[in-house]
Amino acid sequence: MTILRFSFIRKTQEEQPYVNPNLDPVLLVPGIGGSMLNAVDDQNGTEERVWVRFLSAEYELKTKLWSRYDPSTGKTESLDKNTRITVPEDRSGLYALDILDPDLLIGADSVYYFHDMIVEMLKWGYQEGRTLFGFGYDFRQSNRLQETMDRLAAKLESVYNAAGGKKINIITHSMGGLLVKCFMCLQSDVFEKYVKNWIAICAPFQGAPGMVNSTLLNGMSFLKGWEQNLYISKWSMHQLLIECPSIYELMGGPNFHWQHIPRLELWHEKHHSDGQSHIILESYPPGDSIEVLKQALANNTVNYDGKDLPLPLNLEILKWANRTWEILSSAKLPSQVKFYNIYGTNIATAHSVCYGTEDKPVSDLQQLHNLEAKCIHVDGDGTVPVESAKADGLNAEARVGIPGEHRGILREPHLFRIIKHWLKAGDPDPFYNPINDYVVLPTAFEMERRFKEKEGLEVASLKEDWEIISKDQDEQNNTDADITSLSSISVLHGAANQSYSEARATIIVHPGNDGKQHVQLNALAVSVDAS
Repeated sequence: MTILRFSFIRKTQEEQPYVNPNLDPVLLVPGIGGSMLNAVDDQNGTEERVWVRFLSAEYELKTKLWSRYDPSTGKTESLDKNTRITVPEDRSGLYALDILDPDLLIGADSVYYFHDMIVEMLKWGYQEGRTLFGFGYDFRQSNRLQETMDRLAAKLESVYNAAGGKKINIITHSMGGLLVKCFMCLQSDVFEKYVKNWIAICAPFQGAPGMVNSTLLNGMSFLKGWEQNLYISKWSMHQLLIECPSIYELMGGPNFHWQHIPRLELWHEKHHSDGQSHIILESYPPGDSIEVLKQALANNTVNYDGKDLPLPLNLEILKWANRTWEILSSAKLPSQVKFYNIYGTNIATAHSVCYGTEDKPVSDLQQLHNLEAKCIHVDGDGTVPVESAKADGLNAEARVGIPGEHRGILREPHLFRIIKHWLKAGDPDPFYNPINDYVVLPTAFEMERRFKEKEGLEVASLKEDWEIISKDQDEQNNTDADITSLSSISVLHGAANQSYSEARATIIVHPGNDGKQHVQLNALAVSVDAS
């Protein structure tokens, strides 16, 4: 199935029926694990894909991607001294972040990264190499690695020139948002020169502490469900990621004031010299949890080429990551660039993790890597909490929360509708009915077109959050600013054949301070009748 769909994409590129030459260029930037990586053997010149792949995945990871961090350069280098990791540049950079494993014949959606978005954007009239581009990178590295920053600067210049001098719309997913934010801080003049709009999707602007704590102690699976058994074990991923600055940079901003503080907790059994013991629940906020991680990973090793190499918690990487967060906290959005933030909601997302139980406490912290954590969840996309994703610290045009899973959101028609509207790609949406200029009401009228053969389709109990940034600051001084307004919207769409769609929603507006309003869209009910 994958091969067929991949062939379709190539055909679409070559025989694209509709091209809109007036569109501004778009550059797609993926998150962690979202770039295809190739390993080049500098001795014989051979090159092979090592991330991500189905066949020989575990072997290739251990021999080509396992790394050691070099504090003098801030870069992690493969243990195999003859291996150089590169990102394929085919199809103007899109190949590396389209289908991560083109050889996979089953479970295809699990490795389809930007694939569905690329297909959709080609329908809107974008053209690969003229108005649609991709930027893949070695996601093991720091988000501020100079080598990556220089590559991104060169990419922006080349896209700008290929598009005839038009400024660029950047669309980032997940950790790609941190990378672009680092670039905006470190090369602000280049960013302002070439960038028109930046749309961040599911960005961990204040990290993903629950995910990172469990990853550093237990590893992680790139895929979920039964498909994770086809690729790489959690423990092999653990040994890779423990030497990757990017993971440490996802631990979270050390100075961020969480409304709900993420914690590392454990039921700990402590023994006294008199032979007595007692059990207590220890709870560590960010910063304090580092000591637990140090003790838990003190004797962690990896066997490479017959030798056991120590891989404890890397405090040098932690220093580097803290400096990264200092840089990110100083980010300023250039006045000529518009920023939009889309975050995923309605998925239970690990925020705090707890090891052991009162009945089965932990007596030795080095047991933690063998234990499964019990997670305390908050609202988010399954990886990034809403609180983190919304806290971009920038002057945003809009922050929009839509139901969706961290990677699955990249296949959501609703996401495509919002992005299409913001990019002004195509004719105006006939069902666009904003509260004001900064809100796009979610609609489900695609359902009528996609399922018009089915009768009685109903969608109910959806909830979406919108934060609007008012351009008129003076309005906030109005004496009615503290009054919550409540209204409802009802939209009917009929046709000559008697089919119709109806959408009803209740909208609650909570005016706030500093020119911000929080808009809640509740009780959305959509019915489609194709009689």
